[in-house]
Amino acid sequence: MSGAPPTGPTTLLVIAKEPVPGRVKTRLTPPFTPFQAARLAEAALADTLHALLRVPGRRRVLALDGEPGPWLPDGYDVVPQVTGGLDERIAAAFACCEGPALLVGMDTPQLTPELLAPATALGSWAPGRAWFGPAADGGFWALGLAEPDPGLVRGVPMSTPHTGARQRRRLVDAGLAVAELPRLRDVDTGADAAEVARLAPADGRFATLHARLWEAVPR
Repeated sequence: MSGAPPTGPTTLLVIAKEPVPGRVKTRLTPPFTPFQAARLAEAALADTLHALLRVPGRRRVLALDGEPGPWLPDGYDVVPQVTGGLDERIAAAFACCEGPALLVGMDTPQLTPELLAPATALGSWAPGRAWFGPAADGGFWALGLAEPDPGLVRGVPMSTPHTGARQRRRLVDAGLAVAELPRLRDVDTGADAAEVARLAPADGRFATLHARLWEAVPR
């Protein structure tokens, strides 16, 4: 990408793990090896980070468990994740923000600026607004808050089939006006990876790598 990233009212947050074999995407094994699963995780993360460079935002933050690598483009502030459960780590990411903030994970390489446009355009952050991106597995892939409040996330049970419903209920119970982004599928299993690769940009890192690795998988 040439030139400075576009600016806008939103702080863009990504929460991710360093793509180390055996630590990420373990449910992709099989059909992929731990090394291949980590490469797919890296490709998904890189696609996400580069996509957000084309999204209007006044600041881009990567909350990272691990160390940055060559997959990290310029334009991001890197902050270490805190210890504790995923709810605590997400809450801490929001705590470092002032003004509207939108958080996404590293599991949706099909993400495009167009998908995020409703939550990042001027006028998308009325007072009391929250944006919620439901995931097909019952979780969520995006969470946006006009006024970041870590307490809106802390204590929500994560990684369950009901996480998304519980998180959305927490927002509604707090009196927020919740608007939804499209439902997306996370990359967790081999079947997920195949479906997401089909939906992701064909020239993206994830789709390209998945096609190459899938050809080599024993049938």
